[in-house]
Amino acid sequence: MKRALICGISGQDGAYLAELLLSKGYQVFGTSRDAAGNAFHNLQQLNIKTKVHLLSMDAVDFRSVLYAVQQSQPGEIYFLAGQTSVGLSFEQPVEAIESISMAILNVLEVVRFVDPKIKIFNAGSSECFGDTGENPATEQTPFSPQSPYAVAKTSAHFLVQNYRQAYGLFACNGILFNHESPLRPKRFVTQKIVSTAAAIRDGSPVRLQLGNLHISRDWGWAPDYVEVMWRILQRSAPEDYVIATGHTISLEEFVKTAFAFFDLNWRDHTDLAESLKRPSDLSISRADPAKARRDLGWRHANDVYSVIQLMCHAAYNA
Repeated sequence: MKRALICGISGQDGAYLAELLLSKGYQVFGTSRDAAGNAFHNLQQLNIKTKVHLLSMDAVDFRSVLYAVQQSQPGEIYFLAGQTSVGLSFEQPVEAIESISMAILNVLEVVRFVDPKIKIFNAGSSECFGDTGENPATEQTPFSPQSPYAVAKTSAHFLVQNYRQAYGLFACNGILFNHESPLRPKRFVTQKIVSTAAAIRDGSPVRLQLGNLHISRDWGWAPDYVEVMWRILQRSAPEDYVIATGHTISLEEFVKTAFAFFDLNWRDHTDLAESLKRPSDLSISRADPAKARRDLGWRHANDVYSVIQLMCHAAYNA
């Protein structure tokens, strides 16, 4: 039986990845900073909490990572932990660097010393590219990070590459563009939009508050993306991949489509707030996932409009 360790199993991606690996017959171990105190709502929502082995691990603490790897003895490690919010990283930049860059360094070092045959997947980010303009980013596009979060993810990306080259580790980066699902917390803008529209449909006087409607992103479906994470570690040689749909729309279009699902005109319920604008923000984020399609035989099953519909359906039935 294959064994996998998912660092950050309580998050959106960790929960869906655990579900996928269980369906493939894996023995799944997952970490959280405090496994005893974490309710693991996402695992409960997917009805898989009792099927995984939960461990406490602070990825910034080398000994904690060492203990988790020794306890789980995995053949594959998926590092999905660390700070996940670009906006929060401006308020807590040190935590962003430590929880992402230092954490993946500890994972790489533990694997190097304990068992170099363990395969590692690191969840990278499209934020590393900065503003792509009209040119879709590929694996060869230079990075231009514009937030502490993006700087941390960029550092983690190059650490993975360095350990792959210097020590021969099977370590890979998946450069993930935005991906969503009903498991997203409401602090993420997509879930904020959908949940607010659903509340207004139910008679709430609440209004949608946004900072910038004119950004554009490539939004995908999280369960599609964990599938490609797994595929990356099944290859014979380690490589890095852009994971995206290849279709970018504006946030305004996202809002308009979500509100239309509930028969609402978004303009009647939306306010712009200067306080919600970030110190710097990407205007356009575009991707070319051709390499993943070619090498991995992977293509997203759901485009952004399907993502919006699926999230709205979940909110409608909540």
